[in-house]
Order: sequence, then structure tokens, then C-alpha cells
Amino acid sequence: MEFYGKEKHFIQKQMKQRTLLINLAIAAAAALLFVTGTGSVRLFDWDEINFAESAREMLLTGDWFNVRINFESFWEKPPLFIWVQALSMKVFGVNEFAARFPNAIIGIITLLVFFNIGRKIENERFGIIWCLMYGISFLPFFYFKSGIIDPWFNLFIFLGIYCFSRYTDPEASCRRSGNAALSALFTGLGIMTKGPVAFLIFGLTFTVWLACRRFRMDFRWKDVAVYLLVLCLVGGSWFIALAATGHGEVIKDFIDYQIRLFETKDAGHGGFLLYHFVVLFFGVAPASVFAVSTFRRKALDGEREQGTAGLFRWMMASFWVVLILFTIVRTKIVHYSSFCYFPLSFLGAYAATRMMDGRYSFRTWQKAALIGISVLFGAVLTVLTLFDRFKHLIIPLIDDPFAVSCMEASSEWSGFEPFVGIVLIAATVIFCRSFGKKPSMRSFVSLGAGNLLFAMTAILCAVPEVEKYSQASAVDFYIDRQGEDCYVRPVYFKSYAQYFYTDRQPENSCDDFGLLSRGMLDKPCYFVVMDIPAHVQRFSEEVPDARFLYRKSGFRFFVRDKTQPQADEQERGSGEDGIE
Repeated sequence: MEFYGKEKHFIQKQMKQRTLLINLAIAAAAALLFVTGTGSVRLFDWDEINFAESAREMLLTGDWFNVRINFESFWEKPPLFIWVQALSMKVFGVNEFAARFPNAIIGIITLLVFFNIGRKIENERFGIIWCLMYGISFLPFFYFKSGIIDPWFNLFIFLGIYCFSRYTDPEASCRRSGNAALSALFTGLGIMTKGPVAFLIFGLTFTVWLACRRFRMDFRWKDVAVYLLVLCLVGGSWFIALAATGHGEVIKDFIDYQIRLFETKDAGHGGFLLYHFVVLFFGVAPASVFAVSTFRRKALDGEREQGTAGLFRWMMASFWVVLILFTIVRTKIVHYSSFCYFPLSFLGAYAATRMMDGRYSFRTWQKAALIGISVLFGAVLTVLTLFDRFKHLIIPLIDDPFAVSCMEASSEWSGFEPFVGIVLIAATVIFCRSFGKKPSMRSFVSLGAGNLLFAMTAILCAVPEVEKYSQASAVDFYIDRQGEDCYVRPVYFKSYAQYFYTDRQPENSCDDFGLLSRGMLDKPCYFVVMDIPAHVQRFSEEVPDARFLYRKSGFRFFVRDKTQPQADEQERGSGEDGIE
């Protein structure tokens, strides 16, 4: 008996060491992929610059309680993610890398969470495949190299749902109160990251799960009390503090904004009804292509009730809740459905592992879809590299003067980029042939290599060139204004870039167009106008004393020099400019 005890201890020790090594390998690979080149591309309007600017102003003012934009209260988002960005900027400085670094870190954590949950509910293979499904899909990979709020928000919601799934699992009955508290903690952190929609998603998912069980659930009132207490303390802490300090109007504005997102195409982001279906299928491939195999009756045949099957039901419910919810919402933005990346990658891993076990088949249409998507992505990258050569043929067909003006920019490519598209297609074909014949972990090597090479090339090489056709000329202009005591005002379009990239100070925060265009100025005011004839004509009429500076790929730039009252000029008896 002693011998068997020692042998069991030795085996357990080896398993722990193996698990630790796999965790370290995942963390190292994720750090290499998500941190590399994170600051090589400038931040994009609106969301990236919005959050980064709030963090910059938080550092500048020293006020970590109030979220601001242009030094005025910004009530659209709670402060948790802004706090994390501000801490990152305190360490790395105010720059693109610091703004995006928190998402690189959460990317590492997310993959480690997937592996360890997958290992716990099934085995190491499932955990690794889950990591692969998420990590090599384009949009999930891209989000971890961005500066937007959603990677943190989505992970908190997922953990809230996962911990509650553990609460409902009879095998974890000894830790029910703890799982209820953890579920409330993570859901509360989701609320502190992006607002009450975190609890809305959890609540709707729970309702759907409960309905599928015909509203049969064993719970204890003690656990309900624990859940609500933790949820209110964590998720409501900022709102309670606002109310206690007399900032109730911020709460009201915040709630009004959340309602408006459901009722209107906020910020001009409209879209067709099946917008998110298309985005998820193409943007989260290959996970989405595998996951389709699970959208059928009796997908759980042969599975025991707990473990993987239990989480499967929660993931399926959360996927449809989010997809339907944001299909109903009239505002259509890509990241609104980004939580679906979590259940899609889980369902993709579930399908892939069942294919390896011979219980599911990798159908011909799935192979064709996977190859077709890789051909599409490869073709898009190739077209981008050749765009300057044939854009003169496209320009006469375009009716948008702003788009035509943006096309005046030119890009510089290394020349190898089209070959990356070819590598992606070849790697996908190799995977489909090998996985179809004998599904195994080894089959994913080519698919993973091809997808990651393409994603890194797109982010490090393609995105900077594409930026030249969008915001580059305006951002360059803003950067040139850094350190200058002046006002900068975009006209007839909304932007946050002028705040962040001019390093705006409180004394230059005036944004009143009427005052800046007609009033007396104590310093120069620069105006940025989209290169649209109607806009330029309107601006010339409204600001007749503005001097034209230059135009460049999509924008025209003007300046009103500092002025002084006419009475003051007469008193001085000179025509020289003075300072008020």
C-alpha cells in the first residue's frame, strides 16, 4: 500500500509539473503574439482614442474618480478599464503601447483561463484546442492588440457565467456559496467595466438556461443573498459613490445613453439585420466553422450531465442571447457581439475534439468554407498591396468626395505581403486534407501557423498602410500641434484624436465652435475640415477670416490667428496683435 501511495504521489507530481509547463508555454506564446508590435500602429477613432484620452486626462488632473473627455464629465462608461489604462500609462508613458498593453495582458489571462477550465471539465487536449480556436481566429486575436474595452468586459461576463455554471453543478455542491460569490464578483466587475449590460447578458443567459430546464433549479436563499450583496458592492460601488458625492446627474446621463443605444443608430453606426451573423462567421473563423457542427439537435448525445455538457448548455445559451440581443439593437458595431467569441471558441473546440474521437465528422462544406474564407482574406490583403496601381480606375466610379480625397494618399508595402495570403490558403488546404483523413492535434499546426502569420502581417504591415487612407493626415497635423499654445477643432465631424494627439491641456480645452469661429481669440485656433466641397464652402462662409493652410488626403486645414478687441486696438493706436 505504501508503494502504491508513493507511486500515486509521484504521478500527481508529474501531472502538476506538466500542467505548469503547459501554462508557462501558453503564457509565453500569448505574450509573444499579443505584446509584439502592440504600439506600432496609432490609435483609431473613436473607441481606442476615447478610452486612452480619458486615461491621459485622469493622470493629468490627478482625479481618478471622475471619467473625463476634454476635461468634462464623460458618463458613457464606468471607470475600471480607464483606471487600468491610466496605470499602464503611468508605467510606460502616454502612448499607443500603454493604451493597448492592458488588453495584451488580458489576452494572456484569457488563454490561461480557457486551458485550465478545459482541463478541469474534460482534459488537457480540450483546453489546448480551446486556446487554439480562440487565439488563431482573426477578430479575437486582433482585439487583444487593440485599446478597446471589450476584452476585459467579455472575460468578466464569461467568468461570471462560468462560476454560476459551477454553482448549478451538483459535483461542486460543497462550494456553492463560494461559486455564487465569484459569479457576482465577476459580473460586478463587468458592470464596473462597461455598465449594466453585463448583468443584462448574465440575467438573460440564466433565464434561457432555466427555461430549458423547465424552471427547475435547486438553490438556497443564503446563496441568493450572498450573490446580491457581492453584486451590489462590486458592481454598484462607483454608482453609489457618484450618488453620495452629489453626481446623480452622471448616473441619469449614463442610463439615458444605455437606452439610446437600443433605440437609435447611435453615432451613425447602422447596419443590416444579420450584420453580426456575418461578422462572427467570417471574423471568428476557423472557430465559427467548427462551431456550426454543434448547432443541431442531440449535439450532447453520449455526454454525461456534468462537466463539458454542463458548460456547453451555458455557452450555447449565452451565444444566442448576445447574438439576438445585438441583432435587435439598432446600433451596429463590430465589438457589440464580441462576447460571442467566447462561446463560439468553446463550441468550436467541442466540435473539433469530437471529430478527433470520431463522433462528429468534418464535412465537405466546412472544408470548403474554411478554404473559401482563407482565400477571401488572402485576396483582400493582396488587393490592398496593389491598390495604388489601380485606384485611378476606381476613383471615377466613387460618388463620395471625401473617399476620393483620402485616396490621394499612397502606401508603401514591403512586397512580401501577398505571399502571406498564399501561405494562409496553403496552410488551410493542408489542414483540411490532414484533419479530414485522420483528425489529430498535430493537424492544427499548419492551420495555426498560417492564421497567426496572416494576423500578425495584417496588424503590423497592413493596418499602418490602411491608416494612411483614413486618419493619418489629420493625426499628423494634431501631433505637429503638440506643445503649441493653441486651440484645435475638427469641424462637422466627431473625433477624439485632437485631444490625445495634441496632448491637450486644460487651458486649451475650449470646444465652442461659435466662440472659436467668430469670437475673440487669445491664441490661434486650428480647424480641421473633411475635404468635402459642401463642408469647405460652409466653413468658408461661417469662418470668413480663417486662413487656409493646406489640404492632404481627406482633410483641409485652416487657422484663425489670435485677435484682440477693436477698442483696445484703437487705444493702442496700432494694428499690431495683442494678448487679451
